[in-house]
Amino acid sequence: MASSTALISDTEAWKDLKGHVEDIKKTHLRDLMTDANRCQSMMMEFDGLLLDYSRQRATVETVDKLLNLAKAAQLTEKISRMFNGEHINSTENRSVLHVALRAPKDAVIKADGKNVVPEVWNVLDKIKEFSEKIRSGSWVGATGKPLKDVIAIGIGGSFLGPLFVHTALQTDPEALESAKGRQLRFLANIDPVDVARNINGLNPETTLVVVVSKTFTTAETMLNARTLREWITAALGASAVAKHMVAVSTNLALVEKFGIDPNNAFAFWDWVGGRYSVCSAVGVLPLSLQYGFSVVEKFLKGASSIDQHFQSTPIEKNIPVLLGLLSVWNVSFLGYPARAILPHSQALEKFAPHIQQVSMESNGKGVSIDGLPLPFETGEIDFGEPGTNGQHSFYQLIHQGRVIPCDFIGIVKSQQPVYLKGEVVSNHDELMSNFFAQPDALAYGKTPEQLQKENVSENLIPHKTFSGNRPSLSLLLPELTAYNVGQLLAIYEHRVAVQGFVWGINSFDQWGVELGKVLATHVRKQLHSSRTQGTTLEGFNYSTTTLLKRYLETSSEPQM
Repeated sequence: MASSTALISDTEAWKDLKGHVEDIKKTHLRDLMTDANRCQSMMMEFDGLLLDYSRQRATVETVDKLLNLAKAAQLTEKISRMFNGEHINSTENRSVLHVALRAPKDAVIKADGKNVVPEVWNVLDKIKEFSEKIRSGSWVGATGKPLKDVIAIGIGGSFLGPLFVHTALQTDPEALESAKGRQLRFLANIDPVDVARNINGLNPETTLVVVVSKTFTTAETMLNARTLREWITAALGASAVAKHMVAVSTNLALVEKFGIDPNNAFAFWDWVGGRYSVCSAVGVLPLSLQYGFSVVEKFLKGASSIDQHFQSTPIEKNIPVLLGLLSVWNVSFLGYPARAILPHSQALEKFAPHIQQVSMESNGKGVSIDGLPLPFETGEIDFGEPGTNGQHSFYQLIHQGRVIPCDFIGIVKSQQPVYLKGEVVSNHDELMSNFFAQPDALAYGKTPEQLQKENVSENLIPHKTFSGNRPSLSLLLPELTAYNVGQLLAIYEHRVAVQGFVWGINSFDQWGVELGKVLATHVRKQLHSSRTQGTTLEGFNYSTTTLLKRYLETSSEPQM
């Protein structure tokens, strides 16, 4: 189906919402929240999850208009095209099929006319078999010792997603039990400090290194891989590489050239975007080595449950669709450029950094999928911290400064409950009290009249007044098992896709990453020639020349 070259902002549905903004400006959440029917209509339940978006600056009419916008953007057709394996990533001529990575064995999901689910499961079965060998000690290192420590090398999508899931599972009782005596670390940054921190306290004899690079050419990942190869060979000899290093890659020729046995390479496909790859071997291999395949399979099932909901549920009851439409409303109509992700669980401390990439790399675009400049803003600035840490950090701005829509994520049952004798409530209840209170504080605020009744002195009233009317939504999960972590991941992945589908942009390429890399190549060449041949700096502007000169004069790098 050829995509229309008209912009979504030209449609009647968009113009209708633009006009509707004036109506919403006259409302306050204090009043909207008194309408129980409205609030009830803004709650959705699915598979143990509860979404409450009644604290968004929206009426029932707003939601209807947003659903009309979804129809004008042909949202359901675009979702179907994604699940059908059509090349919706048009600039790279690729399918977008991360949903196939967690599909049940009997599912049929086609790319270029071929069902890819059997291939996916071949790799999953291979990971299961390999991770069991390592975990049981039947595969040993070069000196005969079991490999109990894993360093996964990768950057961007090969790092942020797996790190989020690893951090979320570390304190889950089942996963914790499975990981006894094992360590998993992630090396991403090219900074040698990151290398030093990763190998600190580890013995090459008991360490397995997983190199994650689709092409096996990613500059940062390959330099780190060579650095750890040197660490292993210096201790154990060159032949140890085959025992202590494995790869997640599609480029078997380069894997072999590097010294890794191609039989120990785990494939993924070009229809998997990096930031959507945590459910491929990119995440499943290191996570299975740490927690065992059965735990990771539950994570995949949780993501799959949301995939099926997203694909088959009507848009008015579809959680990722509603979340995506509300984000479009906040960004493009109400003009809020940022979003705070506030999980009330320390286990989710790496969730916001992962979603930063999923969202900002996907939707940070200035042209439509047909290359037309957009007359409206897309994407949002994502940031966040677990509650209640964020409360003592940036909530001041959110309450009395700029308006920033907030996502509150709560967990009913703590992974690690504590109830101290003599305390009024358990530690988890204390945390969750804030989860329930903060959205109301943002919505209602506090008026000068209320402060006067409390006998607050006149000079402090302006400082203690809260305007309220600040939007948020609440997502309540029953617990935080591997399954729930998968659900949460898929909700946000699909929400980002919905935003892109409505805005009419390509959420699945990332050309903006390239330019800085290209310019860095020129700098790299200059540093090499200046250090080895003493060549003068050429081809840079005055500012860069001055900075480079200072760096070369004072850095203590060895002469090569």
